[in-house]
Amino acid sequence: MRLLQVLVPTAKRAQVEDALTDLGAEYLVVDEVRRTDAVVMYVPAPTGAVETVRERLREVGLGDDTYIVVTDAQSVSGVDTGELEALVAGPKGERGVSHARLRERADDLWPDGLTYVALAFLSALVAVAGLLLDSAIVIVGAMVIAPFAGSTLSASAGAVIGDHDMVVRSARAQIVGLFVGLLGALAVAFGIQQTGFVPESLAISQAQQVGFFLTPSLLALAIAICAGAAGALALATDLPVAIAGVAVAAAIIPAVATTAIGVVWGLPLMAVGSVVLLLLNIVFLNLTAYVALVALGYRSSMFRDALTESGLSVRTGGYALLVAVFFLVAVVTVGASAQHIAFEHGAATAVSDTLGDEQYDALELRDVAVSYDDAGLFGEPETVTVTLGRTDGGDYTGLARSLQSTIADRTDNPVTVRIQFVDYETAEASASGDVVSSQKYDVREHVSFAVA
Repeated sequence: MRLLQVLVPTAKRAQVEDALTDLGAEYLVVDEVRRTDAVVMYVPAPTGAVETVRERLREVGLGDDTYIVVTDAQSVSGVDTGELEALVAGPKGERGVSHARLRERADDLWPDGLTYVALAFLSALVAVAGLLLDSAIVIVGAMVIAPFAGSTLSASAGAVIGDHDMVVRSARAQIVGLFVGLLGALAVAFGIQQTGFVPESLAISQAQQVGFFLTPSLLALAIAICAGAAGALALATDLPVAIAGVAVAAAIIPAVATTAIGVVWGLPLMAVGSVVLLLLNIVFLNLTAYVALVALGYRSSMFRDALTESGLSVRTGGYALLVAVFFLVAVVTVGASAQHIAFEHGAATAVSDTLGDEQYDALELRDVAVSYDDAGLFGEPETVTVTLGRTDGGDYTGLARSLQSTIADRTDNPVTVRIQFVDYETAEASASGDVVSSQKYDVREHVSFAVA
């Protein structure tokens, strides 16, 4: 609840009172002791109805230069605001905050300009360090300080409340933030490479954390979709947005850092794949947030007005083409990613079924990784690498060929199978605690080649 304190010239008092009465607002009138030609009106109103009251006051001649103070009313009794409640602009039903509150919460997510740029720059630096260190904790730290939640969610909020300026400002901020973050990531990646902290010859694309952001996948897109929906839900229901903001950053900042690493290390396919992932994540973040707000009941005539007012102008056609391109890229990439995920699932199932045989009881499955040819996302799988833990020192020379045959039958795609054994030194103790045997095995790797 808010309390408006309005300085009203005596000459306009009757008009103001009529306007407030038409709105169903209750008010008090107090004489202004320093001015005999004015009175002060106290008008309690729901938060979401403040803009409606202000707009009606403007219509009767109280412009933006009028002395008006809006304060937070902690407790209101004896005042009927039922008719004003009906004027609150917001979602259909009771599932979200008013339009005014939604705009306010979206604005509160924005740091000032220099702070936004600095946080985008620093978060990219931390993300690059986390990827090169192969440290998930450091990458999470980069997500926490990334400032992209406000700039991303504001576009959807502006779209559903019809605030064109907010949409434009959000789009501009997203572009600036990504550009600054990419520059920062390029700078730190180049510096690390040139100073030799990370060898230039290192197979950086094989790092576990980097591998998550090399190409788009349905699981990666799921992060963006869930982050957009969670951010919109938090924004519209007065829940804390900070936690959802970390999820928003998870869909953006690691992909920015991966792009920079790919550029500095001279890996164009790695850079292009992460750029595609980044763009798709941004599209799905914005789109999902908008759809979530619409699902909550928010409605806007923004797009309808744009079509009716602009007609078939060049600008409208350009927007339509851009949207069509984004959707085309999204559909193609999701389709290709689905094929890859299906293959990886089939390969993992084939490996698990093969190792279920009694003769492999001494082996422990650690990981199944798939690498692709130079076409990247749209290429064919080339190699399946299986990492196994081994404690018996056995020689499993035929296992690679067996796995290759099973995977080829299961997926209809012949590939090379590489097996890496991680051997353990074991020491067995008797009941008394004395060591009775000790064994140690070397790490060995078997490679077999599939025939296409």
